Amino acid sequence: MKTDYKKYLEPETIAKLDNIELKARLVVEGFITGLHKSPYHGFSVEFAEHRQYRPGDETRHIDWKVFARTNRYYVKEFEEETNLRCNIVLDKSGSMAYTSKGNIPKFEYAIYLAAAIAYMLINQRDATGLALYDTEIETYLPPKSKASYIHEILRTLARTETSNETGTAKALDGLAERIKRRGLVVIMSDFFDEPESILNAIRHFRHKNHDLIVFHILDPREIDFELGSGATFRDLETKEELLTLPYHIQKEYKQTMEEFIEQIKRQCVKNNVDYNLIVTSDSFDKPLREFIAKRNKVR
Repeated sequence: MKTDYKKYLEPETIAKLDNIELKARLVVEGFITGLHKSPYHGFSVEFAEHRQYRPGDETRHIDWKVFARTNRYYVKEFEEETNLRCNIVLDKSGSMAYTSKGNIPKFEYAIYLAAAIAYMLINQRDATGLALYDTEIETYLPPKSKASYIHEILRTLARTETSNETGTAKALDGLAERIKRRGLVVIMSDFFDEPESILNAIRHFRHKNHDLIVFHILDPREIDFELGSGATFRDLETKEELLTLPYHIQKEYKQTMEEFIEQIKRQCVKNNVDYNLIVTSDSFDKPLREFIAKRNKVR
């Protein structure tokens, strides 16, 4: 039986909850609790509005909930300055709707991850924004650090659905021009577009001196192609269908997919972009650990 906090890091558990703010909060709380219980002492796990109590601090600012959990005194800080500007960029094209049996859709996974990251950032007074795209930027919420802004971000995520076509490269190029102030850009996509054009768009962000972290989100079956003895393939964007026997093309498909993933990863590393391959069966603590590590580097 899993420890309580771990179950809220599992995609299938979070998917059963109704309210996106509850989903985000439970993922973050599960993650923070897990870090306190783990040997990963290198991470900064306290929110920026908390710091350890020092003699002379007003006791009314002590956070007793944190004390109950850690047996250590922390006080709440009420800084107005922003530590970081972050834009969360989410692919809502048709291919992101794909899901295999036993998993959640890629887009749903990305929404929960984006919600959790936004929840963490705004709670530590980091200015956070959101961009949603298919062939172009459909929605853009510029970064703000105001506490109430999380509700607008979460509402936007909750009502967004996937569309049809993919235009990752064009959309990212446009966004790179739109974001004027340097900051951290978090991109979540399956990157099902022309690889070289995608990589050129990523380089565009680096040329603008942004720090980048990429979450390459795929379904497990998109990687291993273990679909059984017979399957009908339906393009989620063109709606075209093809009936085939997966094992006939599995070897060639897997090789092509491995080359595609390696190409994206290699060029990201070459351009000093943090690359993370995430499958929708992964617990949320995997991408959140990578995000926190990157966040701490760009303080």
